[in-house]
Amino acid sequence: MAFLKSCARLELQPPERFLDNLGAATEIRKTGLAGQIRDWLPICEAAAEVPPQDGSLVREFFEAWFTPFQVTNNGGPDGLITGYYEAKLTGSRRRHGPYRYPIYGPPGDLVTADLGRFRPEWRGKALTGRVENGRFVPYHTRAEIKQGALSGKARPILWVDDPIDSFVLHIQGSGRVELDDGSVVHMGFAGRNGHSYRSVGRELIKRGALDKHSASMQGIRAWIKANPEEGAQLLDINPSYIFFKHRNDSDGPVGAQGVPLTPGRSLAVDRVFIPYGVPVWLATTEPLSEKPLRRLMVAQDTGGAIKGPVRGDFFWGYGETAAANAGRMKQTGQLWLLLPRGVAGWDLRQAKGL
Repeated sequence: MAFLKSCARLELQPPERFLDNLGAATEIRKTGLAGQIRDWLPICEAAAEVPPQDGSLVREFFEAWFTPFQVTNNGGPDGLITGYYEAKLTGSRRRHGPYRYPIYGPPGDLVTADLGRFRPEWRGKALTGRVENGRFVPYHTRAEIKQGALSGKARPILWVDDPIDSFVLHIQGSGRVELDDGSVVHMGFAGRNGHSYRSVGRELIKRGALDKHSASMQGIRAWIKANPEEGAQLLDINPSYIFFKHRNDSDGPVGAQGVPLTPGRSLAVDRVFIPYGVPVWLATTEPLSEKPLRRLMVAQDTGGAIKGPVRGDFFWGYGETAAANAGRMKQTGQLWLLLPRGVAGWDLRQAKGL
């Protein structure tokens, strides 16, 4: 059960801590939106006794312990639901032949400043950059890194054979690289350059190159392959850049909460509005379909493009089917937070933005 993975993380926290007291907006943090860790401990203890294969008992458990509250954006219930997956790449430990595109580990001059250490009202906020001549400045953009800005600062940990696959890895945040020696390396998120994500799909729609229905990952990939020179420049409009590390794949890719992601059950959210570990009822449709997709998820991850209260990114897992579903998923949906009955006695709309 995905919820138990979050419980294992929550049980390591101080009992008095509020679930939403880190990385959340001040207005929401003051409300104690999801209660304290101590409010969740008996729920987690009870969850451990529920047979995960018994759907009826699982449903009874959530109905007994939680109260649902619909998330809205200034009163509007609808938001954007997209999908992501664990990417597949082909690469080598050394640069040669077609393996010309580097995957970097974190550079030595990358600095993240915890702003909460400077002012209490900035708690949970951070800036990432570098120090240059005694000044804290923004870190290099994707285009600058492509032009060699990391020379002497970071080493490639792998080389891959396709720049589009490399870009997709940055968007998805994790992946498996099949190496030319026959082995497989699992890559995980290790940091970012601090720049905001900019959607290449939205840029192609703006240019009239694609419409909103064809601006899926598959459509974007096809357009770039058909327009290689313009496509290479297109990728650089996204200044965000992700750094990676080798990871142990015994449990799969790890989300921002620090727990292994569960295909079909882990949801990436905007941490400003939804705390990690909270069960979320998702109501949307299957990719490119009117078929309803209603699923109990758990908020366990985030992403640079995941902004706003009614915003979710559905983790599909690994493989061709996962890639196809994630690449085509871009539809309207609604979210309900499941909060402990003992602490959910107020209307969520009191929180700014909900």
